[in-house]
Amino acid sequence: MLIKKPDDIKSSEITPQSIYEGRREFLKGAGIVAGASLLPGIATAQVGAGLKAPAPAGLQASPAAPWLREKFTSVSPAPDAEPFFTEEALTPYDDVTRYNNFYEFGMDKSDPSSNSGEFKTDPWSVEIAGEVAKPGNYTLEDMLKPHDLEERVYRLRCVEAWSMVIPWVGFPLADLIKRFEPTSKAKFVEFETLVDDDSMPGIRSRFAIVRWPYREGLRMDEAMNPLTFMAVGLYGQTLPAQNGAPMRLVVPWKYGFKSIKSIVKINFRETMPNTTWVDLQAREYGFYANVNPAVHHPRWRQDMERRLPQTLFDRKVIPTLPFNGYGEQVADLYKGMDLSRYY
Repeated sequence: MLIKKPDDIKSSEITPQSIYEGRREFLKGAGIVAGASLLPGIATAQVGAGLKAPAPAGLQASPAAPWLREKFTSVSPAPDAEPFFTEEALTPYDDVTRYNNFYEFGMDKSDPSSNSGEFKTDPWSVEIAGEVAKPGNYTLEDMLKPHDLEERVYRLRCVEAWSMVIPWVGFPLADLIKRFEPTSKAKFVEFETLVDDDSMPGIRSRFAIVRWPYREGLRMDEAMNPLTFMAVGLYGQTLPAQNGAPMRLVVPWKYGFKSIKSIVKINFRETMPNTTWVDLQAREYGFYANVNPAVHHPRWRQDMERRLPQTLFDRKVIPTLPFNGYGEQVADLYKGMDLSRYY
């Protein structure tokens, strides 16, 4: 398989493979890669300084390559104002990481955290294809190394009418797209999730409803919007497997199923791509999937939402805002469109 490196990565920044592998063997022998990097307290002491939402004390960080963990030592904190920050109460780390839709690991909300223990993100590569000047297969390090990481605190609204507030770590998708130089024919961006029978038991399930791989897409102007984010972490730490490690999309004004996880392919297209949920049930799930309290899903009202966490004695139900509260930044993208038709 051809692994290409974008022109903007200096050759002096790339560690020769023999040295890199020798370093890993040394660290393994010293018990560092498998041990010290995951010790409670060490991870939180080294990352998250100054962030609005650092990792909880004593958290065991998700496994990640040493070069990626190093990037997390210098994450820029979120600004103090919308749209890249909200003062709403954060959803606790345990709820963010244990209440997920990730059907590759199972259908229940707890399945992703329970069934993802065998999931590996190192090595990882992403295919860049379609209408771009620099197609090819790129290692995760090639993809991420040129980008400074920053924190953003976004609302997440699921089409199932529950919501969270999550402090993500990542960088603007637009910055990544520009590096591969889309042609004038690139009108849409299509994404695909990893398919791995060995580590994703949901794929093998006879109850699976998805035709793998999971696919999502955005119009090019949506992908280039400053809000659209490529996340590689949350709460100041690398992404857990159940949340889409090692890299996932975050599009805060759209329903959560648009924010595709564990990306292995980005395809630039002239025509609108077929996406997983539209293929499954187009009447219930549209391509745009903008949060819209005026257009109800057949099974869930969309004008109200349950803000997690919820308990028997504390059930917070709040009004849903158009575009999930990000209308000022994105409403112009849909000017003149009938959003009850193009839902």
